[in-house]
Amino acid sequence: MKKNFINGEFVAGASSTKNINPSNIGDVVDLYAKADRAQAESAIAAAHQARCKWGNGNLQARADALDLIGSELLARKAELGDLLAREEGKTLPEAIGEVARAGYIFKYFAGEVFRQRGDKLGSPRGGVDVEVTREPVGVVGIITPWNFPIAIPAWKIAPALAYGNTVVFKPADLVPGSAWALTEIISRSGIPEGVFNLVMGRGSEVGQAMLESPHVNAVSFTGSRSTGRRVLQTTAQRFAKAQIEMGGKNPLVVLDDADLEQAVDVAIQSAYFSTGQRCTAASRFIVQRGVYGKFVELMGARLRALRVDDARLAGTQIGPVADQDQLDQDLHYVGIGKDEGAKLICGGERLTREKDGYYLSPALFADAHNGMRIAQEEIFGPVACAIPVANYEEALALANDTEFGLSAGICTSSLKHATHFKRHSEAGMIMVNVPTAGVDYHVPFGGRKGSSHGSREQGTYAAEFFTTVKTSYTFSG
Repeated sequence: MKKNFINGEFVAGASSTKNINPSNIGDVVDLYAKADRAQAESAIAAAHQARCKWGNGNLQARADALDLIGSELLARKAELGDLLAREEGKTLPEAIGEVARAGYIFKYFAGEVFRQRGDKLGSPRGGVDVEVTREPVGVVGIITPWNFPIAIPAWKIAPALAYGNTVVFKPADLVPGSAWALTEIISRSGIPEGVFNLVMGRGSEVGQAMLESPHVNAVSFTGSRSTGRRVLQTTAQRFAKAQIEMGGKNPLVVLDDADLEQAVDVAIQSAYFSTGQRCTAASRFIVQRGVYGKFVELMGARLRALRVDDARLAGTQIGPVADQDQLDQDLHYVGIGKDEGAKLICGGERLTREKDGYYLSPALFADAHNGMRIAQEEIFGPVACAIPVANYEEALALANDTEFGLSAGICTSSLKHATHFKRHSEAGMIMVNVPTAGVDYHVPFGGRKGSSHGSREQGTYAAEFFTTVKTSYTFSG
């Protein structure tokens, strides 16, 4: 039984849950404690008590702790990657890469501890000096999704701690294993009791306690739009800061002048790797008519050749979807696409493998249009559609015709069109001839419209959310 971590101690929960391997549903990874609201409130109280000492404490000790966490993650990336692949279904190479990314994030923010900057300014009033400084927000509630069970927690927890905040962390119910492993590493890093707390449990109890508590000064959330809206509404009522990442319906534009082999590779990586379970996944291929037929033909051939199997088997290119609910949702949208009149080129079928798991063949619809539900609603699985267009102008208009605005890509050899797309695409992250889902840890992450709310995550821009600005005036005579 893996326990919650509250005020420096591992404590049993009010109940427990099984962590199931989606590649083999007969395989129980472990049992994990589930906190109730009372335990969540206890963790919040511990973080509130520890906030001043940590926020005003020794910077070298803070940096050393974060660097130690990062170093252990990197040293154990194969072991922890295997755990991640087992509990979430991401292929083993992708899972190992995710753990490594988490390690580099902690090491990056270890350096950021000493790169916090302020300003010293003159005043129009004689004899007055002005200083602008950044200070910790206080207690930060962190709520993370199941699709990146160690990287997303890392890119929220590391800056929160680096900038002197204390943390109450609630991971997704579906993937507690990676969160607990990260917590166990943090528990041995030298960070004082109460500074970091893990409360695994239901959002309706643990998450709601974090949203409503007057002692939680800020909430960083990644998840669905419906839950994100509730996070915003609840935190706004008490004027707490909120950082919300919700999803996307990301376009990949392919123009006639694109390197078609490269475009197909970009499309497959964007839409289908990580089983399509990425908020940055491209699920709309907007393709100019001159290459549309060949693009669809090549995509179908490549997708049929992909190996869908156990996430930890050598050679697997696509693992299972996360659980039965996600599989049902994916199959439901495959049915919707057929009913809407799109042409199913390949995939969209439940697969059987040696072990019983949630396997789905990667699906591609052709001859779709942007008014279809499969072109507007986030499916969050290995399902994408191709939409033919006459020219670049039509492609750009369709790319922007969505409620979301997280990531957008274009494949072209035209500097003119690439430059125009970067300027006029209504998304927070633009990719030219690279997959929409590939992002780096040292630059800002986030979107526009219905994809994001609040300041950006990652890199130096993380300081905008995890700190607050103070202006001080001093009369010097």
